[in-house]
Amino acid sequence: MLVGLLPAPAAADPATTAQLPASFARCPAFFAGQQPPQVARAPRQRELCFDAFAVLHSGDTKTPVYVAQRLNKKALGGLKRQKSDRFFAEARLPRPERAELDDYKRSGYSRGHLAPSGDMATEEAMAQSFSLANMVPQSIRHNSGAWSKIEQDTRKYVQRAAGDVYVITAPVFEPGSPRIGSGGVRVPSHLFKLVYDSQTQQAWAHWQANRDDEQASRPIGYRELVRRTGVEWLPRQAVSAETAD
Repeated sequence: MLVGLLPAPAAADPATTAQLPASFARCPAFFAGQQPPQVARAPRQRELCFDAFAVLHSGDTKTPVYVAQRLNKKALGGLKRQKSDRFFAEARLPRPERAELDDYKRSGYSRGHLAPSGDMATEEAMAQSFSLANMVPQSIRHNSGAWSKIEQDTRKYVQRAAGDVYVITAPVFEPGSPRIGSGGVRVPSHLFKLVYDSQTQQAWAHWQANRDDEQASRPIGYRELVRRTGVEWLPRQAVSAETAD
């Protein structure tokens, strides 16, 4: 079962960040059927809405529990990263619950986006994607290799899709998983990216070990993802088909 889901602009302008919506009631459109996943809630979990994605954040792991996006070919990225785009600590989170820039320094891990900057369609959304609330400690080669390919392949699929594609990306934590920095940001053992096409009602997930030698492998089916994580990520009536495991 997915341990991370159990009880258990220098930076972007803080004034701009503070004006963002503060709960999923303000950004239901990022979820299929406007229904967030049925994750067991725990203390120090906070809902954060950004312009182009939503984050359920854990103050225990100091990472997202998951990040949700709604993508379509009319509003997909293509923007180049700006020189002003810099990583920043999320000011809406209490200091004891958030990752800080120093936590990642000399850690041996990259700051891995869960909602990729390459998906962003506006400069403001691009800047927001560099919030540490959208990051996990990720193997450097995995981030730039197999995981980057999965992100690119997902964008290519969205460009071919007839309608909205909902994407949920999340970390997986094993018992006793390591932490980095003085703040103790938890390092996931795996990451997954769930892709749901609302027109075809097909769903699949990319399940990846967070390690340098991981390769982009064949996706797993939606029911297998539910089995591994113990979480219904989509409304039960939403999925009519899935890729073969």
